[in-house]
Amino acid sequence: MSTIFDALRRWPDVEAPGLVAGDAADRLILDESAGLRAAAGPGDIAVINDAYGALTLGAAHAGAHGIRVHIDAITGERALDANASRLGLADQFRSVPLDAELVRGARLVLLRLPRSLDALRDIAGLIAAHADPSVVVVAGGRLKHMSVSMNEVLREHFGQLDVSHARQKSRVLIARSPRDGRDPVPAAARVEGLEVRAYGGAFAGARLDIGTRLLLDNLPDAPVGGTPDDPFIDLACGTGIIGAWMASRYPGAQVYACDQSDVAVASAQATMLANGIEDRVAVARDDMLGARPPASASFITLNPPFHSAAAVTDLLAPRMFADVARVLRPGGQLWCVWNSGLKYRPLLERAIGPTRQVARNAKFTVTVSTRRRGLPDRSLVAGGGNPRDSAASIR
Repeated sequence: MSTIFDALRRWPDVEAPGLVAGDAADRLILDESAGLRAAAGPGDIAVINDAYGALTLGAAHAGAHGIRVHIDAITGERALDANASRLGLADQFRSVPLDAELVRGARLVLLRLPRSLDALRDIAGLIAAHADPSVVVVAGGRLKHMSVSMNEVLREHFGQLDVSHARQKSRVLIARSPRDGRDPVPAAARVEGLEVRAYGGAFAGARLDIGTRLLLDNLPDAPVGGTPDDPFIDLACGTGIIGAWMASRYPGAQVYACDQSDVAVASAQATMLANGIEDRVAVARDDMLGARPPASASFITLNPPFHSAAAVTDLLAPRMFADVARVLRPGGQLWCVWNSGLKYRPLLERAIGPTRQVARNAKFTVTVSTRRRGLPDRSLVAGGGNPRDSAASIR
């Protein structure tokens, strides 16, 4: 197993010293499930919330076939594919959305515990509704990210819950006897005149976080763009509040909202439907702006994340700024809100161009950066993928 773990990479997600692709919690989940995996047949195993493939490929290396896997972040999904190809295990699993097909008839579910209790509730309800009645869920995580409340959430949908001994600051919860299953339903709220929808785990849930509020309060009255060929772009869209707000405030505007998180994209799509603007807001799951061509946008908004999987890192924002520079037309603008302590302004100046402060409160700063003319072509950065080969995405 150590050989598998040693071979794993986080690429195309950020890589740097201290950021790992597999950890002690993954090892404990695999060790605690070893006997159950040995008894499982093809198609019996589902893996949920595997960060970069440690659980999926650990099970596949031990002989499991027909594994169904769901990873929320598209960078994690792509890392799994890259790791599997390198290890010769690509034919032993398939990626599936977080829906009934993922767990239908499953007898064993390996789950890396999400930090959000709402996300865990959605996952537990889904398993209980569609897995085999004999299903066993082996769910683990790092102790610093676990709470007793997770036990109570699992007990809502499983009649038996056992707790392992801690090992290397990790622990496993083992759930059996599913009950009261249900498919996930997004939380709903009315915010700033908009209907907001949020599945469990989406950033900020069905509410407006204070950074996004500050950004919305300061966006311009008549930005350039908003046409089918030059849509307003909301990068790292979360539940879609900014994209929905732009489509509602700027009559007839076309908007493109994207996020690397599957649960964020599902939430944003539900938000657009709830507001009747799904025909004017395209929602996409993407690694930053990878699907957008160079020099194709005049107006981009961004509330950048600072988490990569469970790790806090300052490496995400610079990559996002570089991709924004690639996609902005000369003279185009990035309107960005960020935690003032992160001091992003020099990064924005270097990556995009002249940057001025628009607003600031006790915690957040809003800036507008204008893409300078003559900026070197960044078509290989983050959209084409090549610089990620040498590079060491929920907020």
